[in-house]
Amino acid sequence: MPKPLSILQKINHPLFDKYKVTVQVKRDDLLHNIISGNKWRKLKYNLEKLKQGNYQGALTFGGSYSNHIHAFAYACKQANIPCIGVIRGEAHYANNFTLAWARQWGMQCHFVDRKTYRRRFETNFLAELSELYANYFFIPEGGSNTLAIAGVAEILTELDSQTEFDTLLTPVGSGGTLAGLISGDTVANSKQHRILGIAVLKQAEYLVDEIKCLLTPEGKRHNNWQLLTSLHRGGYGKFSSDDVQRIIAFNQQTGITFEPVYSGKMILALLDLLTQGYFKENERLVLLHTGGLQGLGGMIEQGRLNAEDWPALTKVKANAKTIDNGLES
Repeated sequence: MPKPLSILQKINHPLFDKYKVTVQVKRDDLLHNIISGNKWRKLKYNLEKLKQGNYQGALTFGGSYSNHIHAFAYACKQANIPCIGVIRGEAHYANNFTLAWARQWGMQCHFVDRKTYRRRFETNFLAELSELYANYFFIPEGGSNTLAIAGVAEILTELDSQTEFDTLLTPVGSGGTLAGLISGDTVANSKQHRILGIAVLKQAEYLVDEIKCLLTPEGKRHNNWQLLTSLHRGGYGKFSSDDVQRIIAFNQQTGITFEPVYSGKMILALLDLLTQGYFKENERLVLLHTGGLQGLGGMIEQGRLNAEDWPALTKVKANAKTIDNGLES
């Protein structure tokens, strides 16, 4: 079996001792300096198909601070592939933390308003884009498609070689990561594992059907998963000052940085569920760190976070500058 691509790290916290659970983190945030976490997994087979096909370039969708847009732009630069980002927002966002790097790496930004962006799944809108960008390979928002599922599914293969666990937790945005984990859980039918998705946006019940559509035929037979939709902290990209302070304290306690839009909401959910008695004594938990630390730059830029509380951003910036200067292939 190939060596796991990311390490598994045990972490300690007073609540873990109090409620008698063990917690490990699957450190997919360390997979790559830029294309980290679930973005690396989702893009892996999409990029392979793109390179094998006779495409003029690649096109994808995302918000103006999107982790996916950031990772996709660098991946295309690395592969020397022209790329388009259909961006939800106005053109004045072009110089923000995320899009400035994406454009530096060669992405052409196609800005659309929110009403137009909501059409991103419509056949007519995709046909319009196909006329503008002929023979471009389209990757959906968040990178969530069948090719992404295959990449994410490999996490379970790695985990089975690294540890024994009872419950795996992941933050959920578009649903692709959760669908990949469900599909990759080869022991699901023996009920050894439970997979919990923590929705980071409100009114996320619709994602259950989206996830089911993305599942492999084998994954569709698995019933050991659940999407928790009430732990979103107010909605996508929303969090309180108390939420931020709790995440910062957890980061300092464990030595791992979790950000407040995705992975941090998983952490807050974990802590709240523990105090509610959700997990059994001696339950073995694994948390999937999905990366996304570049998003801290935008939140600091907007004045929503204080830079001194998030030293990991310094490394994110340094990595981007190193790569941009041609010091990493």
